[in-house]
Amino acid sequence: MSIKYENIVPWGRSYEEYVRMLDLNSDDLKKRILSCGDGPASFNSGMKKNGYKVTSIDPIYQFSKEQIETKIKEKSKDVMLQTKNNADRFIWTHFHGIEELFKVRMNAMSEFLDDYSSGKSEKRYIFAELPALPFKDKSFDLVLCAHLLFFYSENLSLEFHISSILEMIRLGNEIRIFPIVDLNANLSRYLNPVKEFVDSLGWSFKEEKVNYEFQKNGNKMLKIFKKPPCLKKLNSKLHA
Repeated sequence: MSIKYENIVPWGRSYEEYVRMLDLNSDDLKKRILSCGDGPASFNSGMKKNGYKVTSIDPIYQFSKEQIETKIKEKSKDVMLQTKNNADRFIWTHFHGIEELFKVRMNAMSEFLDDYSSGKSEKRYIFAELPALPFKDKSFDLVLCAHLLFFYSENLSLEFHISSILEMIRLGNEIRIFPIVDLNANLSRYLNPVKEFVDSLGWSFKEEKVNYEFQKNGNKMLKIFKKPPCLKKLNSKLHA
């Protein structure tokens, strides 16, 4: 059986998971961070509790706290049923079974809901959607995207991926996307075309293993960053 959602599901992961799956160290957490497609995750609330700040964007932030809570309740049974029916696609070391997973996920989303109203007023949660975001060029040092690009390869086109990554590059100096597999733990068919596009822009990329794996094969992120000036000059000489 394969996992398939008709639309992108409002489902949130914890602050601790974000730190591990995007390999965020103490220096990273101090940077100007934009996190795309966060949905009802507790990453933003966890950042605030730990003395850091992140700007989260998601189309779901157009809704009220009550409306998002209702959407979570509507989708939670389907998400957990699909996870249970496809349990062999996951590695059950971090979570010891469906019940614990459900508890952790619901706690993370509860933390988000508790923080949502104040976060909206503080402009930590902004209603916006890739591939067109309301920020000036280079407003951020680090742009993150978890469980959206590549993950929803069946729902989002290659054109959407390319446009979104171009926008992320416009806004930041480094981009991190996790995971590089799709919902069914297959390497995304868009990964190589995206790499080719990034290279054509004169930027560098690297697949980097992280200290997090729940979905089988889902233990790598794609890091995109500017080539050092010296490398650019070398490439120009080689292709002269």
